[in-house]
Amino acid sequence: MTIPLSGATRPAAAAGAVPRAGARLLFVDNIRVFLTLLVITHHLMVIYAGSGSWGLYEEGREDTLTAALGTWFCAVNQAYFMGLFLLISAYFAPGSCDRKGAGRFVKDRLIRLGIPLAVYSWIISPITWYFVLRSQGVSLPWQDYLPGKMEAFLGAGPLWFVEALLLLSLAYAVWRFFRPDPPTPPVDFAAPFPRNAAIALFALLLAIVTFLVRLVFPVDYSFPLLNFQFPHFAQYIALFIVGLVAYRRNWLVGLLDATGKLWLWIAIAMILLFVPLAVLGGGLESDEPFKGGLHWQALAFALWEAFMCVGMCIVVIYLFRRYLNQQGKVAGFLSPNAYTAYIIHAPIITAIALAQRDVALYPLVKYAIAVLIAVPLTFGLSALVRKIPYVDRVVGPGGKG
Repeated sequence: MTIPLSGATRPAAAAGAVPRAGARLLFVDNIRVFLTLLVITHHLMVIYAGSGSWGLYEEGREDTLTAALGTWFCAVNQAYFMGLFLLISAYFAPGSCDRKGAGRFVKDRLIRLGIPLAVYSWIISPITWYFVLRSQGVSLPWQDYLPGKMEAFLGAGPLWFVEALLLLSLAYAVWRFFRPDPPTPPVDFAAPFPRNAAIALFALLLAIVTFLVRLVFPVDYSFPLLNFQFPHFAQYIALFIVGLVAYRRNWLVGLLDATGKLWLWIAIAMILLFVPLAVLGGGLESDEPFKGGLHWQALAFALWEAFMCVGMCIVVIYLFRRYLNQQGKVAGFLSPNAYTAYIIHAPIITAIALAQRDVALYPLVKYAIAVLIAVPLTFGLSALVRKIPYVDRVVGPGGKG
């Protein structure tokens, strides 16, 4: 279902665009595809140049330029893309719970999120580790490949996101169980999108909470059992809640063009500001002061990250709603396969990186080659995986949340 939206659209004029049974917001589906593509390219950049680490394989940083560009790319992505993923996932939870009730909502979440989480953590991840280590000449006893040995017991690799979404969804279902009746009306079409001052205040409060959390859990800290990076969870929880509220107030459709344009400039400014912030804060020598603790760099980074996050979330929603609220053949193929692509992309990009490891090319060139191979291969294999009996019931496009 395509929802035409003009630049002068007001929330009250968009009543027909509210998510409901049988209807889809195509620009939201397209955002999911964009974010999935960003996840794949982000993780490949981590392998070849960016900050962070890829536990299955890491090419290494060969020069300052490669490391700087990779770190910039990864930092901008990390600031918003998983939070936005949670926001748009949460956006459809209230409507789904309204229609199904808390009990059926939980059952569907356990099927759609719990099964892929278990399959990846307990089957795909151990098998991938086995082949990776064998390719490196490492042979270990079979016990060392059991779940929780190489990676987390649950939420291994990128499936931490599915795990977090499942737990947040279950928490929402519990809340709805004690408040079974949705508000009347379930969606307030006339509710205005928040003013810019309120948005800026939200970003400021998010930065403060993030800074305080990182006094205890600095960036790169991960809770090993569940693979949760607590330093980022203030953002994740906040944006999940924003997604829930946004549905009731029709914010994804009611976002005004003027607001989108303003925050577009703010997001651009934040992207450009990253470089002088890193240089002035001594990031070329060490990034440790940015990760947490009582350092001005940690506070500045938390502020940058929060405003980058809020700005990019608004910008992506605005641009996709304004210009990409339709699907052609390519988007029509990518959209139903995006969730499966997210689930299976890690072993695919790892295999591609291993296949290129002895090729003498500049890391960013190898990165570009890997992207050109990984994206079509991952989505092509996703389409094949979904043809396996009963798989599409779990990972297919039927669910909107």
